[in-house]
Amino acid sequence: MAGNASHGPLEQFAVSPIIQLPTTFGIDTSITNSALFMLLGVLVTILVFVFATRRRATIPGRMQSMAEITYQFVHGIVEENAGKAGLKYFPFLFSLFLFVLFVNFIGMVPKSFAPTSQIIVRLGMGAFVFLCITLIALVKQGPIGFFKHFVPAGLPLWIAPVMFLIEMVSYLSRPFSLGIRLAANMTAGHTLIHVIAAFVAPLALFGILPIAFLVFMTGFEFFVAILQAYVFTMLCCMYLGEAIEEHH
Repeated sequence: MAGNASHGPLEQFAVSPIIQLPTTFGIDTSITNSALFMLLGVLVTILVFVFATRRRATIPGRMQSMAEITYQFVHGIVEENAGKAGLKYFPFLFSLFLFVLFVNFIGMVPKSFAPTSQIIVRLGMGAFVFLCITLIALVKQGPIGFFKHFVPAGLPLWIAPVMFLIEMVSYLSRPFSLGIRLAANMTAGHTLIHVIAAFVAPLALFGILPIAFLVFMTGFEFFVAILQAYVFTMLCCMYLGEAIEEHH
Protein backbone atom coordinates (compact mmCIF):
# COMPACT_ATOMS: atom_id res chain seq x y z
CA MET A 1 0.00 0.00 0.00
CA ALA A 2 2.39 2.59 -1.25
CA GLY A 3 1.94 6.31 -1.29
CA ASN A 4 0.39 8.98 0.90
CA ALA A 5 -3.32 9.68 1.19
CA SER A 6 -2.72 13.44 0.89
CA HIS A 7 -1.54 13.03 -2.68
CA GLY A 8 -3.28 11.80 -5.80
CA PRO A 9 -3.83 8.03 -5.98
CA LEU A 10 -1.58 7.69 -9.03
CA GLU A 11 1.39 9.57 -7.57
CA GLN A 12 2.39 6.44 -5.66
CA PHE A 13 3.35 4.83 -8.99
CA ALA A 14 5.70 7.63 -10.10
CA VAL A 15 9.25 6.43 -10.74
CA SER A 16 11.84 8.83 -9.35
CA PRO A 17 15.64 8.66 -8.94
CA ILE A 18 16.99 8.02 -5.45
CA ILE A 19 20.72 7.83 -6.15
CA GLN A 20 21.92 9.98 -9.03
CA LEU A 21 24.60 8.34 -11.17
CA PRO A 22 26.37 9.72 -14.24
CA THR A 23 24.89 9.07 -17.65
CA THR A 24 26.66 6.26 -19.51
CA PHE A 25 26.48 6.12 -23.33
CA GLY A 26 23.43 8.36 -23.20
CA ILE A 27 21.64 6.09 -20.70
CA ASP A 28 20.60 7.33 -17.27
CA THR A 29 21.97 4.74 -14.83
CA SER A 30 20.56 6.38 -11.68
CA ILE A 31 19.01 4.04 -9.10
CA THR A 32 15.27 4.69 -8.97
CA ASN A 33 12.74 3.79 -6.30
CA SER A 34 11.57 0.97 -8.57
CA ALA A 35 15.06 -0.52 -8.88
CA LEU A 36 15.71 -0.10 -5.16
CA PHE A 37 12.60 -2.01 -4.12
CA MET A 38 13.30 -4.77 -6.65
CA LEU A 39 16.77 -5.16 -5.15
CA LEU A 40 15.17 -5.14 -1.71
CA GLY A 41 12.80 -7.89 -2.85
CA VAL A 42 15.75 -10.05 -3.92
CA LEU A 43 17.55 -9.39 -0.63
CA VAL A 44 14.48 -10.21 1.49
CA THR A 45 13.89 -13.42 -0.48
CA ILE A 46 17.46 -14.57 0.10
CA LEU A 47 17.41 -13.70 3.80
CA VAL A 48 14.06 -15.43 4.40
CA PHE A 49 15.13 -18.70 2.76
CA VAL A 50 18.61 -18.68 4.26
CA PHE A 51 17.05 -18.21 7.70
CA ALA A 52 14.35 -20.82 7.03
CA THR A 53 16.75 -23.54 5.87
CA ARG A 54 19.77 -22.85 8.07
CA ARG A 55 19.10 -25.83 10.39
CA ARG A 56 17.12 -28.25 8.18
CA ALA A 57 15.58 -30.11 11.10
CA THR A 58 13.84 -33.45 10.65
CA ILE A 59 10.82 -31.93 12.37
CA PRO A 60 10.64 -28.55 10.66
CA GLY A 61 9.77 -25.34 12.42
CA ARG A 62 7.42 -22.71 11.06
CA MET A 63 9.91 -21.02 8.78
CA GLN A 64 11.27 -24.30 7.40
CA SER A 65 7.73 -25.59 6.87
CA MET A 66 6.84 -22.42 4.97
CA ALA A 67 9.92 -22.80 2.76
CA GLU A 68 9.18 -26.48 2.07
CA ILE A 69 5.50 -25.82 1.32
CA THR A 70 6.44 -23.03 -1.08
CA TYR A 71 9.00 -25.28 -2.77
CA GLN A 72 6.50 -28.12 -3.17
CA PHE A 73 3.80 -25.72 -4.37
CA VAL A 74 5.93 -24.32 -7.20
CA HIS A 75 7.29 -27.80 -7.97
CA GLY A 76 3.71 -28.96 -8.49
CA ILE A 77 2.97 -26.00 -10.79
CA VAL A 78 5.98 -26.77 -12.96
CA GLU A 79 5.36 -30.52 -13.13
CA GLU A 80 1.64 -30.12 -13.86
CA ASN A 81 2.04 -27.52 -16.62
CA ALA A 82 5.44 -28.33 -18.13
CA GLY A 83 5.73 -32.04 -17.38
CA LYS A 84 8.73 -33.96 -16.05
CA ALA A 85 10.97 -32.40 -18.68
CA GLY A 86 10.05 -28.96 -17.37
CA LEU A 87 11.55 -29.73 -13.95
CA LYS A 88 14.95 -29.13 -15.54
CA TYR A 89 14.05 -25.43 -15.48
CA PHE A 90 12.58 -25.51 -11.96
CA PRO A 91 15.33 -23.41 -10.28
CA PHE A 92 14.65 -20.50 -12.65
CA LEU A 93 10.86 -20.76 -12.33
CA PHE A 94 11.08 -21.06 -8.54
CA SER A 95 13.27 -17.95 -8.39
CA LEU A 96 10.82 -16.14 -10.67
CA PHE A 97 7.87 -17.03 -8.43
CA LEU A 98 9.67 -15.88 -5.29
CA PHE A 99 10.79 -12.63 -6.88
CA VAL A 100 7.27 -11.69 -7.98
CA LEU A 101 5.80 -12.80 -4.65
CA PHE A 102 8.16 -10.88 -2.37
CA VAL A 103 8.20 -7.74 -4.52
CA ASN A 104 4.39 -7.80 -4.42
CA PHE A 105 4.48 -8.15 -0.63
CA ILE A 106 6.98 -5.33 -0.19
CA GLY A 107 4.77 -3.11 -2.32
CA MET A 108 2.03 -3.54 0.30
CA VAL A 109 4.11 -1.87 3.02
CA PRO A 110 2.97 1.74 3.66
CA LYS A 111 5.21 4.41 2.08
CA SER A 112 6.94 1.75 -0.05
CA PHE A 113 6.91 1.39 -3.83
CA ALA A 114 5.33 -1.39 -5.89
CA PRO A 115 7.60 -2.18 -8.86
CA THR A 116 5.17 -4.81 -10.14
CA SER A 117 2.60 -2.07 -10.72
CA GLN A 118 4.86 -0.72 -13.47
CA ILE A 119 3.96 -2.13 -16.88
CA ILE A 120 7.55 -1.77 -18.09
CA VAL A 121 8.78 -4.02 -15.26
CA ARG A 122 6.26 -6.72 -16.10
CA LEU A 123 6.87 -6.33 -19.82
CA GLY A 124 10.59 -6.69 -19.23
CA MET A 125 10.08 -9.87 -17.23
CA GLY A 126 7.56 -11.23 -19.73
CA ALA A 127 9.82 -10.41 -22.69
CA PHE A 128 12.82 -12.08 -21.05
CA VAL A 129 10.87 -15.26 -20.24
CA PHE A 130 9.30 -15.23 -23.72
CA LEU A 131 12.72 -14.95 -25.38
CA CYS A 132 14.18 -17.77 -23.27
CA ILE A 133 11.24 -20.09 -23.97
CA THR A 134 11.38 -19.29 -27.70
CA LEU A 135 15.09 -20.15 -27.80
CA ILE A 136 14.39 -23.39 -25.92
CA ALA A 137 11.66 -24.27 -28.44
CA LEU A 138 13.96 -23.56 -31.40
CA VAL A 139 16.70 -25.73 -29.91
CA LYS A 140 14.40 -28.57 -28.85
CA GLN A 141 12.15 -28.67 -31.91
CA GLY A 142 14.32 -27.11 -34.59
CA PRO A 143 13.15 -24.21 -36.79
CA ILE A 144 10.86 -26.42 -38.91
CA GLY A 145 9.29 -28.11 -35.92
CA PHE A 146 8.83 -24.77 -34.17
CA PHE A 147 7.10 -22.97 -37.04
CA LYS A 148 4.89 -25.91 -38.04
CA HIS A 149 2.91 -25.38 -34.83
CA PHE A 150 1.60 -22.14 -36.31
CA VAL A 151 -0.14 -24.06 -39.11
CA PRO A 152 -2.43 -26.88 -37.85
CA ALA A 153 -2.18 -30.18 -39.70
CA GLY A 154 -4.78 -30.75 -42.43
CA LEU A 155 -5.42 -27.04 -42.97
CA PRO A 156 -6.28 -26.12 -46.59
CA LEU A 157 -3.29 -24.62 -48.38
CA TRP A 158 -5.11 -21.44 -49.38
CA ILE A 159 -5.85 -20.46 -45.77
CA ALA A 160 -2.48 -21.52 -44.32
CA PRO A 161 -0.78 -18.09 -44.72
CA VAL A 162 -3.67 -16.33 -42.95
CA MET A 163 -3.66 -18.86 -40.11
CA PHE A 164 0.11 -18.62 -39.81
CA LEU A 165 -0.13 -14.83 -39.47
CA ILE A 166 -2.91 -15.05 -36.86
CA GLU A 167 -1.04 -17.64 -34.80
CA MET A 168 2.19 -15.66 -35.03
CA VAL A 169 0.50 -12.49 -33.77
CA SER A 170 -1.07 -14.49 -30.95
CA TYR A 171 2.32 -15.95 -30.04
CA LEU A 172 4.11 -12.59 -30.11
CA SER A 173 1.44 -11.05 -27.87
CA ARG A 174 2.33 -13.36 -24.95
CA PRO A 175 4.84 -11.05 -23.23
CA PHE A 176 2.35 -8.17 -23.47
CA SER A 177 -0.38 -10.36 -22.01
CA LEU A 178 1.87 -11.36 -19.11
CA GLY A 179 2.97 -7.81 -18.41
CA ILE A 180 -0.25 -5.85 -18.78
CA ARG A 181 -2.46 -8.39 -17.01
CA LEU A 182 -0.42 -8.49 -13.81
CA ALA A 183 0.53 -4.81 -13.71
CA ALA A 184 -3.13 -3.82 -14.12
CA ASN A 185 -4.23 -6.01 -11.20
CA MET A 186 -1.60 -4.62 -8.84
CA THR A 187 -2.22 -1.01 -9.90
CA ALA A 188 -6.01 -1.28 -9.50
CA GLY A 189 -5.75 -2.69 -5.98
CA HIS A 190 -3.22 -0.14 -4.74
CA THR A 191 -5.22 2.72 -6.24
CA LEU A 192 -8.46 1.58 -4.59
CA ILE A 193 -6.78 1.26 -1.19
CA HIS A 194 -5.32 4.74 -1.56
CA VAL A 195 -8.72 6.23 -2.46
CA ILE A 196 -10.51 4.50 0.45
CA ALA A 197 -7.79 5.60 2.89
CA ALA A 198 -8.39 9.23 1.89
CA PHE A 199 -11.95 9.01 3.29
CA VAL A 200 -10.95 7.82 6.77
CA ALA A 201 -9.80 11.13 8.33
CA PRO A 202 -12.52 13.44 6.89
CA LEU A 203 -15.32 11.13 8.10
CA ALA A 204 -14.03 11.11 11.71
CA LEU A 205 -16.17 8.65 13.72
CA PHE A 206 -18.05 7.63 10.62
CA GLY A 207 -14.72 6.52 9.16
CA ILE A 208 -15.18 3.13 10.81
CA LEU A 209 -16.80 1.82 7.63
CA PRO A 210 -13.93 2.92 5.35
CA ILE A 211 -11.47 1.48 7.89
CA ALA A 212 -13.28 -1.87 7.88
CA PHE A 213 -13.34 -1.90 4.10
CA LEU A 214 -9.67 -0.84 4.03
CA VAL A 215 -8.71 -3.79 6.24
CA PHE A 216 -10.68 -6.12 3.99
CA MET A 217 -9.10 -4.70 0.83
CA THR A 218 -5.60 -4.94 2.32
CA GLY A 219 -6.14 -8.61 3.12
CA PHE A 220 -7.57 -9.13 -0.35
CA GLU A 221 -4.54 -7.40 -1.89
CA PHE A 222 -2.22 -9.85 -0.11
CA PHE A 223 -4.27 -12.65 -1.66
CA VAL A 224 -3.96 -10.96 -5.07
CA ALA A 225 -0.19 -10.63 -4.56
CA ILE A 226 0.06 -14.40 -4.10
CA LEU A 227 -2.39 -15.08 -6.92
CA GLN A 228 -0.48 -12.91 -9.39
CA ALA A 229 2.79 -14.67 -8.59
CA TYR A 230 1.01 -17.99 -9.15
CA VAL A 231 -0.61 -16.89 -12.43
CA PHE A 232 2.61 -15.44 -13.82
CA THR A 233 4.56 -18.62 -12.99
CA MET A 234 1.80 -20.92 -14.24
CA LEU A 235 1.59 -19.13 -17.60
CA CYS A 236 5.36 -19.32 -17.97
CA CYS A 237 5.19 -23.06 -17.25
CA MET A 238 2.40 -23.53 -19.80
CA TYR A 239 4.44 -21.75 -22.48
CA LEU A 240 7.48 -23.79 -21.52
CA GLY A 241 5.43 -26.99 -21.74
CA GLU A 242 4.43 -26.11 -25.29
CA ALA A 243 8.06 -25.47 -26.17
CA ILE A 244 9.24 -28.89 -25.00
CA GLU A 245 6.07 -30.95 -25.52
CA GLU A 246 7.63 -33.11 -28.23
CA HIS A 247 10.31 -34.13 -25.79
CA HIS A 248 8.14 -35.24 -22.82
